[in-house]
Amino acid sequence: MMTENTRLYTIMGTAATLLLIPFVAMQFTEELNWSGGDFFVAGLLLFGTGAAIELVLRKVKKLSHRLLICGAILLVLALIWIELAVGLFGTPFAGS
Repeated sequence: MMTENTRLYTIMGTAATLLLIPFVAMQFTEELNWSGGDFFVAGLLLFGTGAAIELVLRKVKKLSHRLLICGAILLVLALIWIELAVGLFGTPFAGS
């Protein structure tokens, strides 16, 4: 079983690794062109989601509640990410 700090380091390390994917891809292709602001927003979303999930895992004791809340957090992350990427809902939030 992981200690709480090890789990937190794993979650944050995963978020940092996910941010490295577009950074490395930008070195090899012109099709991916993120600015510093894009990395900031993506980092905010990933690290914020990781911190929220860690908080849930530390505070909520019942497994079914943990799964439900963490699923909801991941769903919100996915919806925001999709909206920012392609403007699925057409909100001004995505620049539409």
